[in-house]
Amino acid sequence: MGKNNGKDFTSFIQEAGLIWGPSPEIYGGLAGFYTYGPLGKLLKNKVENSVRRTFNENGFREIEGPTVLPNEVWKASGHLDTFVDRTIKCKKCSAIFRADKLIEENHDVSADTFSDKEVLSFLKKHKIKCPTCKGEFNEKIERQSLMMKTVVGGKEASLRPETATGTYLPFLRYYNYFRKKLPFGVFQIGKAYRNEISPRQSVLRGREFTQAEGQIFIDPKEKNKWEGYGKVKGEKLPFWSEEEQKKGKHSGGLTSIEEALKKKLIKSEVYGWAIWLAYTQFKNFGIPLERIRLRQHHKDEKAFYADDAWDIELNLNNYGWTEVCGIHDRTDYDLVEHSKASGIKLEAQRENGEKFVPHVIEIAFGTDRPTYSLIDLFYEKKEEGDGKTTFKLPYHMSPIDLSIFPLMKKEGLIDLSEEIKNDLQKHFVVDYDSSGSIGKRYLRSATSGIPYAITIDYDSLQDKKVTLRDRDTQEQKRIEISELGNILKSLFNDEKNFLDLN
Repeated sequence: MGKNNGKDFTSFIQEAGLIWGPSPEIYGGLAGFYTYGPLGKLLKNKVENSVRRTFNENGFREIEGPTVLPNEVWKASGHLDTFVDRTIKCKKCSAIFRADKLIEENHDVSADTFSDKEVLSFLKKHKIKCPTCKGEFNEKIERQSLMMKTVVGGKEASLRPETATGTYLPFLRYYNYFRKKLPFGVFQIGKAYRNEISPRQSVLRGREFTQAEGQIFIDPKEKNKWEGYGKVKGEKLPFWSEEEQKKGKHSGGLTSIEEALKKKLIKSEVYGWAIWLAYTQFKNFGIPLERIRLRQHHKDEKAFYADDAWDIELNLNNYGWTEVCGIHDRTDYDLVEHSKASGIKLEAQRENGEKFVPHVIEIAFGTDRPTYSLIDLFYEKKEEGDGKTTFKLPYHMSPIDLSIFPLMKKEGLIDLSEEIKNDLQKHFVVDYDSSGSIGKRYLRSATSGIPYAITIDYDSLQDKKVTLRDRDTQEQKRIEISELGNILKSLFNDEKNFLDLN
């Protein structure tokens, strides 16, 4: 897959009904806020359903907390005082940008680790100009809070900048629900808000976004006695250590989780399992493995409370290596701080009666970035030949599963087509299209990423068969209507190969 043409790609995501904005467009738009169109929302739903399935299958349970919390919560968590980004101002047009992102958008480095002096030096050395007017930057770094503040009933509050903090607060409720037995896992999928500086890159850096964060609460003495570790320790992942980063680009080599633990790249069995789970989630999305790497946080980049910290990065066509997920061992920091601030002990108890504060292993990502990544990686505008746009999403992640086409707008064909549609849409997302030539309908279907098209013709009225067409191979098979549902389920579950269908 080559680099996307920016204008063609932007036109595609708008015209296909994937992502619109910045919104509201008729008022000129507010940077960092976007609308998912009909196709985009269906794709985002597939992403969120995949997240729910992965977490639920691995023992997590979903909760939903409030998106607004009083500022004493954010004071205790550290967000109110320290959740800031470094900014730099253009001398010419006065536009303000996030300093480290200006560097990372053009160079495969982690500028989070740079001091202010190093940021300014890098910008000057590599002649990075203002994206708006190509002007020079001031030689001064400022800081801006990312919190979106409000007032509720006369009390100062803030919109949550992440779901994690709100997930920690009901710890005692979880503890009772899970029968006072650790470990247990919970997750949230929901909106979060950050006052991002000059957000660009579509929904990759929004001011309003959807997070999907899982938290494992565990006895610190049990971190190297994790039940699921034995099943995954031999799994080889694309670890990219801090030492390797200093040498340059990732080698592309794979390291088993067991070896990473022995080499002390990671510190515990439970953390190795969490990294495997996060990596598995991106595999489940259908992201090509050669586009995924695991990057270790530098010592001076890692949050002060984090014992282990790695990111999952994806190599996107438009933006290169992009962080999409963070896996952190947060130790007991969050429960300790909220216990101090609230005056309520957030503790568990071992069988011998000894009380302790659990540690938290966090898998933190969102659903906007995976959604955008799928669009970016599987869109392609052919430069040669017919110049067609292709959108070959993984079949199981396609926003719409099936297209149904009556060959003609004739009473018998329409009746049978609607009967088939009503039956299949009990199990699949179905698009019904009866207008235009069959060739144009096939093209519209493929451009929307729909894996299979079903055509009902005059023969269907007699032989009770339809034509099933594969999006990518364009192969066609005649299928018994009575078998259609089971065959499609098998195809989506990878139980059958299309070419092997009778």
